Amino acid sequence: MVTLIRDGSVFAPEPLGCKDILILDRTIGAVADPGTLTLRGLEVDDIDASGKSVLPGFIDSHVHMLGGGGEGGPTTRAPEIRIEEIVRSGVTTLFGCLGTDGVTRHMTSLLAKARALEAEGVSTYIFCGSYDLPVRTITGSVRSDLVLIDKVIGAGEIAISDHRSSQPTFEDFAKLAAECRVGGMLGGKPGILHCHLGDGPRRLELIFRLVRETEIPVAQVMPTHMNRNRALFEQGLEFMKIGGSIDLTAGTEPQDENDNDLSVETAIEAIQTQNPALNQVTISSDSNGSLPVFNKKGELVGLTVAAEQALFRAFRSLVARKTLTLDKAALVFAANPAGFYKLKHKGGIAPGKDADLIVLDGSLHLSEVFALGRKMMAGGRLLARGTFGPDAGQE
Repeated sequence: MVTLIRDGSVFAPEPLGCKDILILDRTIGAVADPGTLTLRGLEVDDIDASGKSVLPGFIDSHVHMLGGGGEGGPTTRAPEIRIEEIVRSGVTTLFGCLGTDGVTRHMTSLLAKARALEAEGVSTYIFCGSYDLPVRTITGSVRSDLVLIDKVIGAGEIAISDHRSSQPTFEDFAKLAAECRVGGMLGGKPGILHCHLGDGPRRLELIFRLVRETEIPVAQVMPTHMNRNRALFEQGLEFMKIGGSIDLTAGTEPQDENDNDLSVETAIEAIQTQNPALNQVTISSDSNGSLPVFNKKGELVGLTVAAEQALFRAFRSLVARKTLTLDKAALVFAANPAGFYKLKHKGGIAPGKDADLIVLDGSLHLSEVFALGRKMMAGGRLLARGTFGPDAGQE
């Protein structure tokens, strides 16, 4: 199938101005000045994007594809994510992880879910493991998972500084980072150690020690939920200064005036003020994971579920408030995760890149979504349907 997106304002992520984009099957064939592409003898799906903006599809690097949670017992297990939720959020690539529950959620099930979502149209990758050490794997070790399982790109989300973690020692943590490092090298993968950060006072202590006391590169570790509280975020800024990258969680919002949580907007404003390296930050949704609330005694007092659309809401808020321009937003939501996780065909708009694209109208609403060249949304109408989705077959 040949598709031509005409006259859109393209952010690749760098602003290219008004361009035509040619999609050939799953890839971008050309990005050219309007009207300069000549197509003869082909059936072309022609899309008028005049007055609209075209960006790379978003990459969500932290999703509980199988659902997370369970901290309040079996009834609090969150549901699996559906393709409809993903596409409505402008996401074309996502990474799956298990979370707190590595007992009733399994790596083989996560792999199967990732393959199902890819069959439904989006690109997927997974982390082996859950909160705990030893790490849950498919083949018996993190290293062999990275070498032998195509979709495994690292280990995560491994919990540190959290009362729900397995309280790993520094030696445990360093050995796991080494497994990720060598397994990634042997498998041609990034081998990222993706770390869940809780509210514990140790914060990034294990990660700073890893950088200081071992030969593991700083880029081997990605700490997430870094806007969970102000003290943790301040350490995140220090981590960025020594070359590290951090992941912010889109759904994190202060609940009251005494809450230490930082919104994504506040965190991004601080990063731009204190550290100009915006290419060292990613934003993920934590979608379908639980958002538990614990009191000072460690007792569960509330529980909600994170939503995939929090990612798109954060994007719209950042751009509408002029915290980020569209090119900087495309960097944070697409190009940065593609670069950090070494997805060379993702995160940009150029010939040879995967045809993962979103088209936005003047009000920053999604108009079109393409995932690997497949039209998943057209004119704001959802086309992607899951096999068993409740709205399957409906307009």
